[in-house]
Amino acid sequence: MQAGSASSEPVVRAESLRHTYDGKAYALDGVSFDIRKGEVFGILGKNGAGKSTLIKAMTTLIRPTSGGLTILGLDPARDGQRIRERIGVVQQGESFDFTTVQGNLDIYGVLWGIPKQERVRRREDLIRRFELEPIRKQRSFDLSGGQKRRVQVAREMMHDMDVLFLDEPTVGLDVIMRRELLDSIKKEVRQGLTVVFTTHNLEEADYICDRVAVIDHGKVLVLDTVDNLKSLYGGKKTIEVTVAGSADAFFEALKGRLGTEDSLKAEGSSGVVLTSDPKRTLQLLLELAHETGAQLDWLNVRKNTLEDVFIDSVSRSTE
Repeated sequence: MQAGSASSEPVVRAESLRHTYDGKAYALDGVSFDIRKGEVFGILGKNGAGKSTLIKAMTTLIRPTSGGLTILGLDPARDGQRIRERIGVVQQGESFDFTTVQGNLDIYGVLWGIPKQERVRRREDLIRRFELEPIRKQRSFDLSGGQKRRVQVAREMMHDMDVLFLDEPTVGLDVIMRRELLDSIKKEVRQGLTVVFTTHNLEEADYICDRVAVIDHGKVLVLDTVDNLKSLYGGKKTIEVTVAGSADAFFEALKGRLGTEDSLKAEGSSGVVLTSDPKRTLQLLLELAHETGAQLDWLNVRKNTLEDVFIDSVSRSTE
């Protein structure tokens, strides 16, 4: 890997990608994007949105039903082995729990055919870079969730790679563990690694991703840099509201009275409104509380986040 900034050369290119498992519904439905060298590319979506299918296609585990896909300029249908030699994949499953952290790295080095002297050098370098020295002799079975994830990512670094695919690697980790893992990944990206990152956690996507694609029902809804997406929604404000009593009637009435450019995400007694006219929307909330008999327990107006962009994009796709 060569250190450097992201370039326009696509590391991954998908063109009108479609995939169906049963010949009826499409898990991927016309997906197109480029991933650039040296960037962290986030794929965001709900369960069943198509994230895992997309990762499987890009890591040669499935062959898409139609469309074009190249990885490092290679065709997965013809060059699967060559692609696998140049990528790393970290999924949610665990492996090699029977051995130590050091043993995990050694096993990966042997599997990749790395000579012993070079294997030891890389192992020691990774133990240092991922701060694994205090746990190097512990069995993986005895590690915390965050420690296991760090080992999983470090293992992949035992062989030279151009792209690392991370499929929801922080599931089940607490805030501190997530941040430690994300910081470890950031260090590798600064050395020129390209990372493809799927997650449910919008906060961590905001923290680590250069660009994100929001997908739903197998379609890309929005794709841009994190900063550009926030700017795109910069003219809007987010209003958080919690009501007591008649919540269903309140939110149903609110949905019917919002402007065409506004969106609502409601669950139980709480809702989030993305609006271009917060003053008018606040007045509307007061009016509807009176009309429906609901009591406003909490109102808050704040700046938008990547989560607001995600909610708005998915809400509009289902209208």
